[in-house]
Amino acid sequence: MPTKHKERIVISLGGSLIVPNGGVDTEFLKKFNAFIREKLTENKHRQFFIIAGGGAIARHYRDAAKKILNKKITRDDLDWLGIHATRLNAHLIRTIFQDIAYPRIVKHYEIIMKITKPIVIAAGWKPGWSTDYCATVICEDYHVKTLINLSNIPYAYDKDPKRYKNVRPVTSISWKAFRKIVGDTWIPGMNFPFDPIASKKAQRLGLRVLIVKGDDFKNLNTFFHAGTCKGTIIE
Repeated sequence: MPTKHKERIVISLGGSLIVPNGGVDTEFLKKFNAFIREKLTENKHRQFFIIAGGGAIARHYRDAAKKILNKKITRDDLDWLGIHATRLNAHLIRTIFQDIAYPRIVKHYEIIMKITKPIVIAAGWKPGWSTDYCATVICEDYHVKTLINLSNIPYAYDKDPKRYKNVRPVTSISWKAFRKIVGDTWIPGMNFPFDPIASKKAQRLGLRVLIVKGDDFKNLNTFFHAGTCKGTIIE
């Protein structure tokens, strides 16, 4: 799909960075705004696809629904609450970049669009699809081989740090080994740096996924200039 953009960059922007505790982190978004614009200034042939996660706001709505309905709620309804949270966050990101972004949020992934704007903002689509999975689909559609996953952690770990104390950071791991850690089942609201269903598709596509702390812009800058930085590489 020829366009004027020779370098497409797909970023899965964790909702934990946008809305860490129910309130929008405006300081992070100011820095993220400046950083992305700086990268576009450095290379006018770049195009960013930024897929926004739901963050704490998604968890608040899911938890509220469970509490009100005494946990009698379908998995699809829980997913829809999270999906709409990602769309709210995506609209905020699009508003920040409104002068250079595609004017609509990408939230349907059945049609490949020829978008020439330097920034494209996307959100969740339907139940069973995390925003990590949506980012993976964009990589497939636009022939991108590296996906940058911005999270609130500096590395992925060999075990779930919320369940185990003796965890170790992982700097490089195969998809086969990573999928043993995250499993094969998607659960709405699950808290992994890259979810099981997205991992399965990423492995099939041969994607290289970089998990990196999203607010460490000095480290991110190293990636753009040297092709590597501190974080976890899954390939």
